[in-house]
Amino acid sequence: MPYLLSIDQGTTSSRAIVYDESGQAIDSAQKEFTQHFPKSGWVEHDAVEIWKSVLSTCHEAIKKAGITAKDIIAIGITNQRETVVVWDRATGMPIHRAIVWQDRRTSEFIENLRESGHEEMIQKKTGLLLDAYFSASKISWILKETGRLNDAKDGKLAAGTIDAWLSYKLSNGKSFVTDVTNASRTMLMDLHSGEWDDDLLTLFNIPRALLPDIVSSSGQLGKADAQHFGAEIPICGIIGDQQSALFGQLCTEPGLVKCTYGTGCFMLMTIGETPVLSGSRLLTTAAWKIGNAPIHYAIEGSVFVGGAAIQWLRDGLKIIRTAPEVNDLAAQVEDSGGVVLVPAFTGLGAPYWDSSARGSILGLTRGTTAAHIARATLEGIAYQVTDLLGAMEADSGRHISTMRVDGGACASDLLMQMQADLLGAKVERPKNIETTALGATFMAGLGSGMWESIGQLQKIREVDQIFKPAIKVKDRSARLKIWRKAIRRARNWESK
Repeated sequence: MPYLLSIDQGTTSSRAIVYDESGQAIDSAQKEFTQHFPKSGWVEHDAVEIWKSVLSTCHEAIKKAGITAKDIIAIGITNQRETVVVWDRATGMPIHRAIVWQDRRTSEFIENLRESGHEEMIQKKTGLLLDAYFSASKISWILKETGRLNDAKDGKLAAGTIDAWLSYKLSNGKSFVTDVTNASRTMLMDLHSGEWDDDLLTLFNIPRALLPDIVSSSGQLGKADAQHFGAEIPICGIIGDQQSALFGQLCTEPGLVKCTYGTGCFMLMTIGETPVLSGSRLLTTAAWKIGNAPIHYAIEGSVFVGGAAIQWLRDGLKIIRTAPEVNDLAAQVEDSGGVVLVPAFTGLGAPYWDSSARGSILGLTRGTTAAHIARATLEGIAYQVTDLLGAMEADSGRHISTMRVDGGACASDLLMQMQADLLGAKVERPKNIETTALGATFMAGLGSGMWESIGQLQKIREVDQIFKPAIKVKDRSARLKIWRKAIRRARNWESK
């Protein structure tokens, strides 16, 4: 039987999963790696440690599955986006630690670009909002900090997101590529052409010779050298993590939406083959590109604090011992007793984009209990996702009747029912909620010929449960009215 090896390289850990031709996970391995915080707001990874963690988990997963490299017909890679590595081509070693997507060290540089009037041009070309979140300013910072801009111009250095780093290492330097989804998050790719943009390269002072070739998300993208696994294995899938989850959910038609409930919440809606800029300050991004077919696009919005709010109940307030206990605690009361929690601990993301907002608990009385606060915390997550979907409906002109969900927090039946009630739409949870790794697997399977079409994949996806709205429209409207009142109280908290 042929197998696929999926590499899921995340922000805190690396996973490797072996899948069979029916799309079922056979075995897996996972390894955490070190998070470095050299200064306030700075977040770094050791790219060599990441590489070693990927290699070791791949070996472990293959061994646990009882197969060899010769049984694997393709590798699929999905990865944390926006995190960048710059390395020396001669030695294959990084010249600086990888700068992580969460890192804010280039905020002042980004603000200077905004004040100079570049934001509108950047959004039109890239679909992105001007922010330190994306990769371009991170690459510029590393080149300036290390004093190696001239080496970059001479082609002595290479730079890329984690997918480019892994494909380079797996191939022993023979493949230096990034797929369109990761390239679209650098703030250096023209969203329409799918190519590096000269104006943006000039603006960020990044030589073209530094960057990888932009390729499809699915196809013959490179080969893992036999040195690593005992046999050569084609790399046939590369895709950024949130786009991978979108494809793993098989949201392949315009208007289909998925939301991943993790530390934050990431919502993407497929919009088809024409990129449409958001009027609600959402992002437009490449969703995937299969072979020689046109690029498919998506609109994306993010909630900064999703599951992290539950972690705060556990680690900050200490009213629960484990994250799943929040469900039992919240279920002790029928409602939140008028309490509203706005989890803006690090500001508000889309569609508000208010970095000065702060977390708020409103409506407290002497009758408020820990159970009310727990329930209000779950509702605060669901309210934020509801705001995101409303913005997507406004941008697309579509009514969304069903939202597909994945990620750890979607295992909560209570949260998912709250979500359906507030959306006034169905919430569909698949049996396999780890859809990020599955999306990369689907890309590798299509690229290797294991599966011939997306239609074949539709037969693989299995639904676990569908949550339907169970409250009246007037009750939903009343709840949303109170939520928006709370949002107004939480915003601009740190403004002078």
